[in-house]
Amino acid sequence: MKKTLLLGFLLAWVALPGGVAPDAVAALNVVVTTSDLGVLVRAVGGADVTVTTLARAGEDPHFVDARPSFLRQLRRADLLVEGGAELESGWLPPLVNNARNAKIRPGASGHFAAATAAGIALCDKPQTLDRSHGDIHAAGNPHFLLDPENGVRVARALAGRLAQLDTANAEAYRRRAEGLCETVARRFPEWRRRLAPLRGRSVVTYHHSFDYFLTAFEIKLEDTIEPKPGVEPSASHIVSLMARMKRGGVRLVIAEPNRPSRVCERVAAETGAVLLRLPLMPGGVEGTEDYIAFIEHWVSALATATPLHQTGAVR
Repeated sequence: MKKTLLLGFLLAWVALPGGVAPDAVAALNVVVTTSDLGVLVRAVGGADVTVTTLARAGEDPHFVDARPSFLRQLRRADLLVEGGAELESGWLPPLVNNARNAKIRPGASGHFAAATAAGIALCDKPQTLDRSHGDIHAAGNPHFLLDPENGVRVARALAGRLAQLDTANAEAYRRRAEGLCETVARRFPEWRRRLAPLRGRSVVTYHHSFDYFLTAFEIKLEDTIEPKPGVEPSASHIVSLMARMKRGGVRLVIAEPNRPSRVCERVAAETGAVLLRLPLMPGGVEGTEDYIAFIEHWVSALATATPLHQTGAVR
């Protein structure tokens, strides 16, 4: 009799989707749009969540090619985490609509817009919505997670939302979030010390991708290689930019790996600047698969770049 009951229980277990017992199906299924959000969800969620990231780490998050797998992942999601500052506005809304998952629609508890939920003060908000100014975001610059203090804010907000959806593990979510926040608080003074030689000095970037990082560490943005967001530079713009860099002694150019190599290399070579290719997202290069390692990669690259730290090398 006991063997029959045991066999019946095992058959019922195997018959469940995935062959998993009810008590074992505990992990929240979280879908995130980008890898910077993904590493924060993993840090806060731990083993209590499964995380699927839609955009690849080296992919331009503004222009993601939607794949059929996205719809399957969104249909199964308990929580959708997006930036919430229009970074994904060109590709995510149709996917959410077609996924037919009421839990993850805007306004539902399973939809987490990081910028709004964490109360991030976005920079570069346009005064007017005029497309002649380029590919601007009405909400402001969406690349806010390059500021470690914004990473802290989002981690805490994520812990609150995960706790709301999974009350049994609420304390674990909060504990992990605070652990990450304490690590950032401990490392931030060290990062600032290592970047002190660049404080108040000027750099050029390809796009306005890195503004939050530069502001956090008091490094000045002189200009961008793009004349306007999303607009490729003309020859006259490049000539004018290089002339201003030479006059001002600007000796550092920063660009994401997917930006055009030829123009970045030309600007650096003709102005005597150092060109740094730095990933916009964690996982974009090896060894940046978690949030702390990602910020550390940035700090190390800037702190060791030469001839940046020679006297007068960077204005």
